[in-house]
Amino acid sequence: MSTYAVDALAGRTALVTGGSRGIGEASARALDAAGARVILSGRDEARLEAIAKELNDPVVLPSDLAVPGAGGELARRALDAGGQVDVLVNCAGVARPAAKLGEEENLDALLAVNLRGPFMVAGILAKAMAKRGQGSIVSLSSVASSRGISPSVDYAATKGAIDAMTRTLAFRYGPRGVRVNAVAPGYVDTEFSGGAGQIPGFEAAVAGETALGRVGHADDIADVVVFLASDAARYVTGQVIDVDGGFTMTKAVVRMGS
Repeated sequence: MSTYAVDALAGRTALVTGGSRGIGEASARALDAAGARVILSGRDEARLEAIAKELNDPVVLPSDLAVPGAGGELARRALDAGGQVDVLVNCAGVARPAAKLGEEENLDALLAVNLRGPFMVAGILAKAMAKRGQGSIVSLSSVASSRGISPSVDYAATKGAIDAMTRTLAFRYGPRGVRVNAVAPGYVDTEFSGGAGQIPGFEAAVAGETALGRVGHADDIADVVVFLASDAARYVTGQVIDVDGGFTMTKAVVRMGS
């Protein structure tokens, strides 16, 4: 469960994409606990409605960002439903289907959700936030974007694009009061991990190579999302923050010592 301060986001409206599971769901719950009115979006409407029953004054806007035009439509619907959007959390993403290196099959499907969707939602909402002179955008990246540890080249590339988008939007809209950051998780035990945690010894192996000695959980990421969305991070923008328990740091130390 999130441990973030109650009322840190009171009076603000937050749109969370990919809010039906994993880090997206945890972020939605943490934002709600911090006082924000949450607009939940994702493909699984039934799951979104079930989560919404446990939140305060939520809005549910189902959306499939794989569909062309869905990102822009979602941003406009969120503005209509909430009157304003103070916080955007881009959590929607897929790791599969993956494209084989050198082949185009399945590549467009991954690019659509991991890049086109967040690009369109963030672009439209950044402009709306800038008109009001304030706002915060937090996108989900991955340590795979900068460390070369993912076996999926296409997935890592989409997250690298999210990092570039984050920095560029931060530079463009910072003078108009909009902060833009990203969170780069390491391994997190969620459904998104594709059942890796069920492989005997896998999580123990990851924990053994992590400075904090354990794997990540969705709430570990969600609390950082809330921090970046709140005024506690008022002087933080253009950053991609690793939240991996020291996994990539430890891997680097191991490589240097080998």
